[in-house]
Amino acid sequence: MKNLANFLFEVGMLKRTPRSGFQFLGSGDESVAEHSFRTAMTGYCLASQVPGVNQDRVLKLCLFHDLPEARTGDLNYVNKKYVSVDEARAVDDLAKTVPFGDEYRLLLAEFVANETLEAQVAHDADQLEMILALKEYYDLGNRNAAEWYPFSVKRLQTEAAKELAERIWSTDSSRWWFENEPAEWWVNGRVDGADKK
Repeated sequence: MKNLANFLFEVGMLKRTPRSGFQFLGSGDESVAEHSFRTAMTGYCLASQVPGVNQDRVLKLCLFHDLPEARTGDLNYVNKKYVSVDEARAVDDLAKTVPFGDEYRLLLAEFVANETLEAQVAHDADQLEMILALKEYYDLGNRNAAEWYPFSVKRLQTEAAKELAERIWSTDSSRWWFENEPAEWWVNGRVDGADKK
């Protein structure tokens, strides 16, 4: 149980590990944990749109894909030009300490190889999460975010991901909570004389 406790503390490091690429975008900040959570949710949604994919496997791949960054930190595309990271060692060092270590090794190896349909969907979810963040920053006035969008789209592998990316980019990120309510609700907090629950 102590090893599991240590593992969960290590997972917690992702809450304090920044996604370093946003410094080049000029705005926005996000932890690796925040990114991983929305990547997992995106992977779950995307997998429901891809025939024949194992949705549970995609979810696991998404949850674990950036876990090594608790040990290595997050390297953006500029960093990767100059710095090499021994991610395999980070994976192995953690895997030796947890009862699901063999599965963890297999998940990371599958994600890195990117050969299975599930890995491709997980990679697409990873990119779609970036596209979601870019759209949010673009909608808040960061014009640089639009320059990054085409590069993320070119990394997408499945047709479902490409279609979802187009929909994300054409959707106002700040209106999901606003559009489906009648105007009366926003004036009175009531519709047709009754509290809306």
